[in-house]
Amino acid sequence: MGEAAAKAFELFRRDIGHDEGVGEWFQVTQDQVNQFADVTFDHQFIHVDPEQAAATPFGGTIAHGFLTLSMLSHLTAGASSAPEVPEKYAGILMGINYGFNKVRFVSPVKVGSRIRARGVTSNVELKGDMVEVTRDITVEIEGEEKPALVAQWVTRVVYG
Repeated sequence: MGEAAAKAFELFRRDIGHDEGVGEWFQVTQDQVNQFADVTFDHQFIHVDPEQAAATPFGGTIAHGFLTLSMLSHLTAGASSAPEVPEKYAGILMGINYGFNKVRFVSPVKVGSRIRARGVTSNVELKGDMVEVTRDITVEIEGEEKPALVAQWVTRVVYG
């Protein structure tokens, strides 16, 4: 176990249970949804055909759930309401996505909607020269009671 990782671990542990704040609103456009459909080969009509999607209970096209999920890095960037502690990152080599413990697509994101994310650190573990951080993320839809998605996102901060 490296000294940098051990020191960072203690600092990250202080974040457990604290609301990280909320990111900026981000508008989901039909062009973004179409581009995601092209990249993933998922051209289901509810995503790419506004006319046909208008006849569904959604009333129009919706973003792919995986598009919303893939936006988490952007949606959570700069969301921290607490002052950043530079010592957490002393000796860092990289940060990596490790995965998700749980992901639920609660409500569809209608094209044209604005979404934003908030997070709460729920767990921190020391794994050798890495600090594993689990955050409970909620993606909100402007004007909607239910969120677009909730996820337990696991990342690892790797130290040299």
